[in-house]
Amino acid sequence: MTDNSPAIRRALISVSDKSGLVEFATFLAGQGVELLSTGGTAKAMCDAGLDVKDVADHTGFPEMMDGRVKTLHPTVHGGILARRGDAGHLAAMEEHDIAPIDLIVVNLYPFEATVAAGADYETCVENIDIGGPAMIRSAAKNHESVTIVTDAQDYAAVTDDMKANDGATSVDLRRRLAGTAYARTAAYDVAIGRWFSEQNEDPFPRRFSLSGTRVQSLRYGENPHQNAAFYATGDNRPGVATATQIQGKELSYNNLNDTDAAFELAAEFASPAMAIIKHANPCGVALGDTLADAYAKALQCDPVSAFGGIIAVNRALDADAAAAMKEIFLEVVIAPEITAEAKEIFSAKKNLRVLETGGMPDPTAQGLMTKLLSCGFLLQDRDSGRIGRDDLKIVTKREPTEQEISDLLFAFSVCKHVKSNAIVYAKGGATVGIGAGQMSRVDSSRIAARKSEDAAETAGASEPLVKGSVVASDAFFPFADGLLAAADAGATAVIQPGGSIRDEEVIAAADDAGLAMVFTGMRHFRH
Repeated sequence: MTDNSPAIRRALISVSDKSGLVEFATFLAGQGVELLSTGGTAKAMCDAGLDVKDVADHTGFPEMMDGRVKTLHPTVHGGILARRGDAGHLAAMEEHDIAPIDLIVVNLYPFEATVAAGADYETCVENIDIGGPAMIRSAAKNHESVTIVTDAQDYAAVTDDMKANDGATSVDLRRRLAGTAYARTAAYDVAIGRWFSEQNEDPFPRRFSLSGTRVQSLRYGENPHQNAAFYATGDNRPGVATATQIQGKELSYNNLNDTDAAFELAAEFASPAMAIIKHANPCGVALGDTLADAYAKALQCDPVSAFGGIIAVNRALDADAAAAMKEIFLEVVIAPEITAEAKEIFSAKKNLRVLETGGMPDPTAQGLMTKLLSCGFLLQDRDSGRIGRDDLKIVTKREPTEQEISDLLFAFSVCKHVKSNAIVYAKGGATVGIGAGQMSRVDSSRIAARKSEDAAETAGASEPLVKGSVVASDAFFPFADGLLAAADAGATAVIQPGGSIRDEEVIAAADDAGLAMVFTGMRHFRH
């Protein structure tokens, strides 16, 4: 493509987001650009003292049908789509009195914001833009001659480019803006399609698309040789994507992944909760009367792995908890709120990334999760399943005590956030051993017990922390060996989904070992 574009002489501007509009339009007017517009955009520019020509006057055709038809006109689209170097196109423009339009500035009706605000069906439909996407796509297709701007963030780039090119824009900028434009209309259509799927109660439609807005270009991905970026979907779920970073270094790919895992886990509990995460797996989780109390109990589970970990809490993080956390090296701390005193304490650790979300995610809320495969992706509901006391089925001769039931429910909630095969030992509202991601469930049992022994040695305890604990398994025990490994470690009660063809064998083994065991009927695989 040869870059021989003339200076921009005519611009059509129609925006719902009017940030920066007057400043940009004032610059264009100063360059001798004729401004075409309509509705609120035209009013905003006119109120600023700018000379604006109404689109209806440009087309000679009135706006109609409550504004549904105003820019869908040959004079508009002919002026955008005409190839400036094509003799036939130029002849058609002259024959039909079509003037070229060199710059389109459109950012669409706020459909996504309307849906997020909870508007009714008709209001949402009325906020589906038709003319805007048509102009955007026309301008982007003809980027050889036309500049398309769909985001106020690009006003400065266009301004600088016009200053550097005697009122024209460069082909490189027009190509980049064309790509941005098509990505925007694609994301817009994705949002509309997803909304219709929800209205039609069809969460898995024949075609499903993903879209996001880049939040951050990352230094690298999971490893330094991988490129990466962070995108937000625009959902309102509090978390790492919506958080404000108070201090610290830029978040990395692994920081973001681990912090999301930590915050979702902390959200499971109503009592003050502390979750310490390493490589997307919890290495210590606890409830307490205070966050400082919960932190001490969570740290005791695996203080070695907690070094360089991620911490999430489920309520306002106070000075006492911050002072305790400050004693070890941490990568990230995330909380719904952080007191001024806690922020002051953290400020002494300049590299510590501190995030404040303003709220907690609802662990029971429905949502969709994706996992990319080669040439495809899997789509499923978020695991929002929860087990309460009334859901437990006691299957052994010995019934669990009230304290055991409380710890069993806590351990099973944690288990949901541990990579399968998952085994979690808990005692007194705190994890005391976690085995994650093993190919064999018995290996997870043994690893969790061994880590408990290591933690006890570090703490100077006389016996492993797992003694007298309960144990949770994310899926059924296919054989009795995994359960017996837990019993050998010192567990007294077991929670598992049940459903194995060898359930009776496992129940018998639990009875022989004097264990209490409950079935949940719900599995929590996490891969």
